[in-house]
Amino acid sequence: MSDAMVLDAQGVTVRYPGNPPVTAVDDVSVQVASGETVALVGESGSGKSSLARAVAGIERTAGGLITFDGMPVAPMGVRRRPVALTGIQMVFQDPSTSLNPRRRIGDQIGDGIQTALARGDQGSRVEEWLERVGLDPSWTRRYPHQFSGGQKQRIAIARALAARPKLLIADEPISALDASTQTSVAALMRDLVAEVGAGMLFISHDLAVVRRIADRTLVMYAGRMLESRPTAELWADPRHPYTRSLLAAIPEPDGRGRIPAAPTAEDRAAWAATPAV
Repeated sequence: MSDAMVLDAQGVTVRYPGNPPVTAVDDVSVQVASGETVALVGESGSGKSSLARAVAGIERTAGGLITFDGMPVAPMGVRRRPVALTGIQMVFQDPSTSLNPRRRIGDQIGDGIQTALARGDQGSRVEEWLERVGLDPSWTRRYPHQFSGGQKQRIAIARALAARPKLLIADEPISALDASTQTSVAALMRDLVAEVGAGMLFISHDLAVVRRIADRTLVMYAGRMLESRPTAELWADPRHPYTRSLLAAIPEPDGRGRIPAAPTAEDRAAWAATPAV
């Protein structure tokens, strides 16, 4: 892992309109270095996706500073994004909504290659990226509807990495896949990110997969960052009670699994009141 910091987000706050407004992300900081995979975990509604979209410049922030490769990240508007910020690429949960159904997949991966060329990075071939994600390189003229969900997600990954990003943000990229391919696709993403020298922010609620691929794991609950530590250390010695609850919910290897009882209101109040560690 390089010491070069590609993402430095400090004190990020995201609020949505309402009466009163809803604070989805509350003063959260996160950093990702080149060559590092950082996982962001927590239950649904914890603010993971809102933070990811803010980091990518998709969501407006109510506070904090986000820099990518030393450059402030401004929310996307109607104007074309600065070329330097195309070094941030994102893979979404559902590839069916992120791939254009009317365009051949070769053309869509080609968009990523053109993005890399516009930044002065080296070019590549569409067929090369299809092969790298485990698909037949002769399928360039096919359309998205001709592929399974897992194959479409691989195409979305190829398109993002063909742009040779310095930061890849993956927002629940494996949750829509069947269990047999989730781990392999996550491992593929980690390997390819390392190959192009990028950092990756990997958002997931699948802790078993996170344990396999993440260098560091950040735990969020109710919009707050509760724990941020190297993954191996966090698994060996979870310090926050919410982290311990999350890890207790992972099924055991014997196949029977063990899911704890639903947390009580007192549990949730205690988690929210316990300081971050």
